[in-house]
Amino acid sequence: MREDMAKYRRMAGVRPTSFRDLESPPHWAAYDAALELLRRGELGSGLERLEEALRESLDQAESCRADCQRPQDELDTGDVPEAAGDGREEEATQGGLYEAIAEHWVQVLRCRQRCSVDTATRPGRTSPVPDFVPDLLRRLQEAHAQVGNLSRAVENALSFLLFYPEDEAVLKTVDLYREQLGGDGADARPREDIRRLVQRSLWEKQLLFYAMEHLGTTFQDPVSARSPPVPLAPSTPTADVLRLEGVTLVQDAGQLNGSERVVLDGLLAPAECRVLLQLAQDAAGVGDGYRGRRSPHTPHERFEGLTVLRAAQLAEAGTTGRRGPRLLLTASERVRALTEAYFSPGFPLHLSFTHLVCRSAIKGEQEQRMDLSHPVHADNCVLDPESGECWREPPAYTYRDYSGLLYLNEDFQGGDLFFTEPDALTVTAQVRPRCGRLVAFSSGVENPHGVWAVTRGRRCALALWHTRAPEYTEQERAEAEELLSRLEQRQGEGSAEEGADSPPEPPEAPRRGRRVREEL
Repeated sequence: MREDMAKYRRMAGVRPTSFRDLESPPHWAAYDAALELLRRGELGSGLERLEEALRESLDQAESCRADCQRPQDELDTGDVPEAAGDGREEEATQGGLYEAIAEHWVQVLRCRQRCSVDTATRPGRTSPVPDFVPDLLRRLQEAHAQVGNLSRAVENALSFLLFYPEDEAVLKTVDLYREQLGGDGADARPREDIRRLVQRSLWEKQLLFYAMEHLGTTFQDPVSARSPPVPLAPSTPTADVLRLEGVTLVQDAGQLNGSERVVLDGLLAPAECRVLLQLAQDAAGVGDGYRGRRSPHTPHERFEGLTVLRAAQLAEAGTTGRRGPRLLLTASERVRALTEAYFSPGFPLHLSFTHLVCRSAIKGEQEQRMDLSHPVHADNCVLDPESGECWREPPAYTYRDYSGLLYLNEDFQGGDLFFTEPDALTVTAQVRPRCGRLVAFSSGVENPHGVWAVTRGRRCALALWHTRAPEYTEQERAEAEELLSRLEQRQGEGSAEEGADSPPEPPEAPRRGRRVREEL
């Protein structure tokens, strides 16, 4: 449905006002409208809707808190069942009146602590927008500063600091605002509604922690702390890295109008591209890697794929030669090493999945196509183009940190990779495939991307995903390496036994109706 919505948005004459959301509560409607107005540069109207979004969010949280005083058998606090504890709470609930009252209020307080999470969760989602209220305050601070209202800007910045009192960037901003305001800046205070919100939440947490210590109850804080910042990698590689790999820089992040993006040429020689293309021709299976679906992203193209383990197994069975599968492992490791050197020096990257994939235009189905070969998406989060947000939750592969596409050919029509803004509509950069060209980028919301329709021919590439988490390393690589090493050892021993004066073997005959060609 998201793909259909994106297709409708690309149609001529369709505007954001053509859509009406019947599901979102008032604070989400105001929030989305505010972001759209700010994107269009309408600061005054955007500020009004941001204030409305914050006001409605607080009202929604109050309504949720009031609802928490229902009878406890109707509440769903989302906590781990108490039966998992040590039994003391069960004894307390079976006690007298005071124990029953205490248990009721513990349930109410647990429920109220979840209200901020529920308010920050869009309808239909399973996880909240991180730092929803602090992010609203940050946007309000920036917008007020842009229109010259520094008093309101510092007020919202101080409110943000109630959540994160040690945020260095905001602390410096507050000092700057106060200096510009002069004497008026010394009297600036956080917003009263936010101060009450934070203070009340802290008081309630103290009561819950007291109950844990003295009444044997349990409590898991639903508001997770801000995740630690990821170290920023350099935007361009050193000249030594490029010289070492024999690679040329085509476009860096600045030229691609984004962050943590790069296009490099020279990772494969033409002969190597031909070997991998022949491997795909001989061994790639329709729907492989896509749960068997021949057209997983569009009915107008056929998808074929091959994993490193499957390639090694086919070589062992004699269906293909071993040179193609060996090059598949070598080339993917080449990409991993260069991606690590470029984006993540000092933080090792591991390949989490390697996929040789080809997509072919289906003849007779290309007239007036409006769909994409691969819809706009991010690789480690679920992109919501309407809000510009991206949820790191299943079905997204949340452990992926960097993505790469190593192209094998260019003799097809369409099929360019493109990057967009989080709205999935505004194209910021485009990359034309060619043999040996690598486009690599970080896998998050900062790099939404898609593929234009392949309308003629066959587009092949090696798709790779990298992770900093070693537990998500691609296990099939080790199996493939072991299979190929055993095969190469056997073939090497056979050659040695034949002797140097033995006549050369005749060319390998085609197997299973497919032509096998070795070119290196």
